[in-house]
Amino acid sequence: MKTYISYLTIALFSLTLVLGQEKETPPKGGEPKNFTLPEKEVVEFDNGMTLVMVPYGSIPKANIRFNFKTGNINEAENQVWLADLMVDLLEEGSTVRTAKQIADEMAGMGGNLNIGVGLHTTSISSSVLYEFAPDAIAVMADVLKNPKWPESELERLKNDIKRRLSVDLSTPQNQAYRDFYAEIYPDHPYGRVYPTDDQVDSYTVEDIKRFYDENFGAKRMTVYIAGNFDKDAVKEAVETNLADWREGKDASYPVATAVTSNTVKIIDRPGAPQSTIYYGIPAPSPSDDDYIALDVTNSILGGSFASRITSNIREDKGYTYSPFSSLDTKYKTGVWYEAADVTTEHTGASLQEIKNEIEKLQNEPPSKEELDGILNYESGIYVLQNSTPNGIIGQLVFLDVHDLDESFLKNKVQNMFEVTPEKVSEMTKKYIRPENMTLIVVGDKQKIENQIQETIQKPLKQ
Repeated sequence: MKTYISYLTIALFSLTLVLGQEKETPPKGGEPKNFTLPEKEVVEFDNGMTLVMVPYGSIPKANIRFNFKTGNINEAENQVWLADLMVDLLEEGSTVRTAKQIADEMAGMGGNLNIGVGLHTTSISSSVLYEFAPDAIAVMADVLKNPKWPESELERLKNDIKRRLSVDLSTPQNQAYRDFYAEIYPDHPYGRVYPTDDQVDSYTVEDIKRFYDENFGAKRMTVYIAGNFDKDAVKEAVETNLADWREGKDASYPVATAVTSNTVKIIDRPGAPQSTIYYGIPAPSPSDDDYIALDVTNSILGGSFASRITSNIREDKGYTYSPFSSLDTKYKTGVWYEAADVTTEHTGASLQEIKNEIEKLQNEPPSKEELDGILNYESGIYVLQNSTPNGIIGQLVFLDVHDLDESFLKNKVQNMFEVTPEKVSEMTKKYIRPENMTLIVVGDKQKIENQIQETIQKPLKQ
């Protein structure tokens, strides 16, 4: 009984506080500020390599990234994920050090070695205690310049990739993603999301060496270091370990032509309790004048938790748990899409509500209050995400990949706040057009086919 009385007293006290606080107005938020890019020093080397040093923060660590303007985008049609296999084999050690020796040396510096590949870039990176930055650069340079390429490890690594493929392609989200991008970019590496097992089996060490030789060299390389470090010692380490490396070829990204296909396709998954939707259309890249305004529009429409589509089909209707839209940036191109896992019986209704929200935003500008709320949230997140050494490096890489001036970063917040409600409607009308969208749905075809056709009113692709 004493316990019950204590809980009741606490509850009444808490309720009194809440009721009292309801009368108070929350303090006004601070004025949004532009992202400030820290001062940096850039050194160009005769072999074409660039060194970018950004002293930043007080934590006694240096973040180092060897960044290369090459990745899956430079794979041929018969080379899908060859870059991934190359990176896996690169991790197996150099002609000077074994993989274990490399791991032990990096651990002794307070870090570890990370090698990764993406669509546009490949990187070798680490974060070490600041006094070890020159030593880390030496080890990373050895891994880059002297790969061992041990053929004895190739089959194991291929099997690892095939297991990863099997897991990835067992999920409806990855199946929908694969087919969606294949429709948008049918003749480009962007549309070749996954290899086949047979492709992976066909790759040889000679294929890997050839890809490495053709795509890696100093001209495609930038060494970034951000955090705390001795600039002179870092410059000397880069000069000593990398200035003599081969020049290689200039960076070259094949430009994709996105296709407005109007495709409607169902990937049958009998008995599925939900349908996975990918619904989208080609869009501008970051180098386009409309990009910032369209990015803001995306946040209002489906790209934030408070967005209209999310509020509608998640909060109001309960058709899905985590819908989202994305303005996916590619080189000189892009894609806007809405993705959602919705209950099977509400597949058609979900698509209709997505269309309704798009059409509403086309015809009725958002209120100033709604737009201001999105802008305050997005600008705050943007500045926060870029306030770490790795965040700064990431933004500099973004500029390099998309051939953008630093003003893109420095003025982004200001440019976001220049977007008007009318501009949001204009962007929706101009770019987000349901009548031209590609739709991929993974679900129980027998239960969803009629729902989709009644909503979209386009023939299905068989």
